[in-house]
Amino acid sequence: MFPTHMLLLDLALVVVLAKVMGGLARRLGQPAVVGEIVAGVLLGPTLLSPAVTAVVFPVEVRPVLSALAGVGVALFMFVVGTELDVGALRGGGRVTVWTSLFATAVPLALGALLAATLLAGHQRGSAPGFVLFFAVAMSVTAFPVLARIIADRGLTGTRMGSTALTCAAVCDVLAWALLALVVALATGARLQWWLLLLVPYVVVMVTLVRPLLRRAARLRGSGEAGGGLFFAVVLAGLLLSAAFTDWLGLHYIFGAFLFGVLLATSGGDEVRACVIRRVEPLCGTLLLPVYFVMAGLTIDLSGLSAGEWGELAVILVTAVTAKFAGAYAGARIGGLDARGAVTLGALLNTRGLTELVVLGVGLELGVLDERLYALMVVMAVVTTALTGPLLNRLHPAEQRAPAAGATAGAAAGRAG
Repeated sequence: MFPTHMLLLDLALVVVLAKVMGGLARRLGQPAVVGEIVAGVLLGPTLLSPAVTAVVFPVEVRPVLSALAGVGVALFMFVVGTELDVGALRGGGRVTVWTSLFATAVPLALGALLAATLLAGHQRGSAPGFVLFFAVAMSVTAFPVLARIIADRGLTGTRMGSTALTCAAVCDVLAWALLALVVALATGARLQWWLLLLVPYVVVMVTLVRPLLRRAARLRGSGEAGGGLFFAVVLAGLLLSAAFTDWLGLHYIFGAFLFGVLLATSGGDEVRACVIRRVEPLCGTLLLPVYFVMAGLTIDLSGLSAGEWGELAVILVTAVTAKFAGAYAGARIGGLDARGAVTLGALLNTRGLTELVVLGVGLELGVLDERLYALMVVMAVVTTALTGPLLNRLHPAEQRAPAAGATAGAAAGRAG
């Protein structure tokens, strides 16, 4: 018989520990996601012995936890899509264009070079797939976590905050597109299906589903019943979209992300906020912490060798330097002053949960081995944790200036 009581006890443990660690992170001036990721790692073999981990999280329960984690990631990617400001992407100025380009290209290039040195010890699958995946993982910026940091620091509506959010959105769109290519390379057996059906799928979503969403949003009743029906339609739509891209052999996160973008461009701010208010409590409080735990169960930092600690140091230096140098160079070319360019480089180094999602895809596809996955998770936590202290020194509150006509962008950064 399936141990339902163990599943419920594990869920309770996950919720409580994630809440405690997230609150502790906030007290230390960090996004809650930093504490929640650490909580997931602590529940794994890094702190507990494999025998204890097996008792706390029985083998029979783990498939159910993994399924819940998958739903949580799909909902998270949907929220990321809804928070993408398409208007800001079209209206970016010189600073945004050059910063986005360099903040993506430089980490991609340096990440590819570093991946080439790691091939001998960590390669799984094809060498091009491994190198491209590693380069993409180094180029990611966590848009939702960055939005929360900007909101917490009072930068929402300022020129710096709006520019950073727009650059992060562009970087992530480029990263997701490249990640789709990596997935296609890693699932070569279904590459023909991907090529044949992906384009019609996107066309149908944009030309048919988006107008239907827009019409449904207009017809949405003001009462609870109407709002509930519209939410059910949206929830079913995002799950179907995620299921279709997963069936194509791509990955379910792309379908969920695209559906979120469609809602953002069809429903308006009020509708978008209404949907997110319903999604976030379940996703942020229960499902994403489960994802952190499932990620933590594969990470064992206690057994790292001296060589692997050296690899971690090189990964950290490369990740921070590449993103910072790329953002700084792009911002300066775009005409931003040196101090603003430094601040932008610090902000775009935030990786957070988005990085964890990307790494999870690599582990699931077999592109990353568990040891390199563990090192990259540490990189994601450290680079995110560095953002707050660097921002305190580089951009004190008294020197912030609001941007004329700037919008709040991703208003909440809810994944923080």
